[in-house]
Amino acid sequence: MVRPRSAPGGDGLQAVPEARDGDLTRIALRVVGEAIVSCDRCARLRTYCAEIARVKRRAFRDEIYWGKPVPGFGDPQARLLLIGLAPAAHGANRTGRVFTGDGPGGSGDFLMAALHRAGFANIPTARHPNDGLRLADAFIAAAVRCAPPANKPTPEEIANCLPHLDAEMAALPNVRVVVALGRISFDAYLQLIRRRGIVVKPKPAFGHAVTHALPNGQTLIGCYHPSRQNTNTGRLTAPMMNAVFARARRALGPVGQAGLVGQVGQVGSRRSGRSGRSGRSRRSQRTQSS
Repeated sequence: MVRPRSAPGGDGLQAVPEARDGDLTRIALRVVGEAIVSCDRCARLRTYCAEIARVKRRAFRDEIYWGKPVPGFGDPQARLLLIGLAPAAHGANRTGRVFTGDGPGGSGDFLMAALHRAGFANIPTARHPNDGLRLADAFIAAAVRCAPPANKPTPEEIANCLPHLDAEMAALPNVRVVVALGRISFDAYLQLIRRRGIVVKPKPAFGHAVTHALPNGQTLIGCYHPSRQNTNTGRLTAPMMNAVFARARRALGPVGQAGLVGQVGQVGSRRSGRSGRSGRSRRSQRTQSS
């Protein structure tokens, strides 16, 4: 049996030099990540993830699945935050890292290729937690941290998970631009800032590459989810993804101190995985995962 491989250092945090300015941020994200991994607020999701990890897909029968909630991944000094929907059953639920391991042509590779072209990632693929992927000035989180049955989290489950996104955002001091991958992630972010007392009227409309300047000083950009359903049908193309990250670059302005070191990944990680539609309807968007 192939046992999951731990991230460098064995704690899910990738090696960095000592005494960096971002150490406190890394510590905060480590604490948040541990809380995410140990979360049991949604019995339906926890039961489903554990069952998928037990039964497995035939192609991965020799692997030990992660099978737990999945924390965010990326640069602790990130100014760009991406919010996906949820782990896929045999993707991040298998590997323990967001948008990782769903194979060539999957959502992870499609997203990382776009981030690589825009200078936010050092390689254009996301195959397993020890593949050397580093994000620069970017961090990837999710609206829901457990793989949902049929890729459809309930409104209650989305609400239960919001405190995790809130905690990660609170631990990321430099976020200026938020790219929401799909309508559910877009709405989850708006719900989160509303909980913080920031009400935007009229409510921003979700649309691909549509940009909204918010009163909290952040810029929100909508993006179709890079699911196979969207990319294989041409609903989402590489040039369309390029347009989103070009807008993100313009909104960010000059590059700051963030870079390809000091990554934070899955806490207590094990091994290699993961998954929108445009938002024409909430029902169709819920069939997609991050």
